[in-house]
Amino acid sequence: MRLSFLFTEIVDGLRRNLTMTIAMILTTAVSLMMLGGGMLSVRMADKTENFFIGRLEVRFYLDDAVSETDPDCAAEPCKSLLADLKATSGVESVQFLNRADALEEAKELFADQPEMVQYIADSPLPASLRVKMTDAEQYQHIYDSFATRQGVRIVANDKEFVDRLVSLFDGLRNAAFGLALVMALAAMLLVLNMVQIAAYTRRTEVGIMRLVGATRWYTQLPFLLEAVVAAFAGSVLAVLGLVIARPLVIDRALGPLFDSNVFPRITGDDIAVVALTIAPIGIVFAGVTAYLTLRFYVRE
Repeated sequence: MRLSFLFTEIVDGLRRNLTMTIAMILTTAVSLMMLGGGMLSVRMADKTENFFIGRLEVRFYLDDAVSETDPDCAAEPCKSLLADLKATSGVESVQFLNRADALEEAKELFADQPEMVQYIADSPLPASLRVKMTDAEQYQHIYDSFATRQGVRIVANDKEFVDRLVSLFDGLRNAAFGLALVMALAAMLLVLNMVQIAAYTRRTEVGIMRLVGATRWYTQLPFLLEAVVAAFAGSVLAVLGLVIARPLVIDRALGPLFDSNVFPRITGDDIAVVALTIAPIGIVFAGVTAYLTLRFYVRE
């Protein structure tokens, strides 16, 4: 009997305030989608960093004298530079590439751009020493120790590129979280107004129920559950939005970068983890807001 009463009250309440209920559902959905987008950005940044961290290299490009006269790194200063790098703590491996090797690598990399290959062939690339580290944080130590050594022309570090990629995702995350915060404020105001209006329109029947012995909690529970039901519907829409956005938006926008291994792909597991996080947040947020509204603003 009590469950039947609660169910009837919830349905009637949502129907009476239909436009506000729809507004709350949509606002909750958009807010949670923004939050989910921010969380996906965080996961993307972490996956990108982990994806590249094992592939980071420090590249010591050698000057023209070494590149032209020492194709095997068998003479000074290349020979001692190679030996010292291999003996340095934190260095996993060192690979020497002469100009011919660099050209072959460029041909593979730009196989579909013959103009670029021809340009590289006409402007020979320098020889280089490619250092793979056990810890990317060792870069500064290696740079300080070898950047000014004889034969070294310039030093390039992949970590700077990875840091820029991660900062890009951090910016997207901050923007998404900022929009989610604004939408959460709007959702909170809608919950507050919906609960107050629902309580006001049913103040007479609530008063009668109190007179016949119903507790305050029992008379206010339907209002709280209305907010929770609306938030649940909004959470479902948000999760569906993220599921749909993956093939239609994320894969279309970043698909070529995923295919070329520039970024790790967003997977169904990522969507599932985010969905299982944002849905409870939306429901609990609505429930707490409704409870506080009933506790401090509704006195029936």
